[in-house]
Amino acid sequence: MNIKGIIFDSEFHFKTSRSGGAGGQNVNKVATKVELDFDLVNSVLLTEEQKAVIQKKLENRITNDGILQIIVQEERSQLANKEIAINKFYKLLNDCFIIIKKRRPTKPSKGSKERRLKAKKNNSEIKKLRNKEW
Repeated sequence: MNIKGIIFDSEFHFKTSRSGGAGGQNVNKVATKVELDFDLVNSVLLTEEQKAVIQKKLENRITNDGILQIIVQEERSQLANKEIAINKFYKLLNDCFIIIKKRRPTKPSKGSKERRLKAKKNNSEIKKLRNKEW
């Protein structure tokens, strides 16, 4: 399953509001906070399998109505926040479909065991020489 090449911009819904934090008087008069809503359940660009994977991996970001929400208020301009929200959306979706390799447990090789024991013996000899009764 892969979502590369799919452009979701037509299914985005943006809401703007006043954001908190730094910005001085700008915060009080300009709606720079951007909320990107993506209706996952009613998306025509995704297959049912893709929707299920996204629903499972991003369940804490999806509302009960099946809407994926991304809220950004990092920048002082609405356009910059909108671009950040879109980039976050695509990164989230790409991360959903990365397959993590299962770790295979390994054992240390014979040579590495010998080197470790040799280093321990060498260290022990050095410490013995520090003793006053040599």
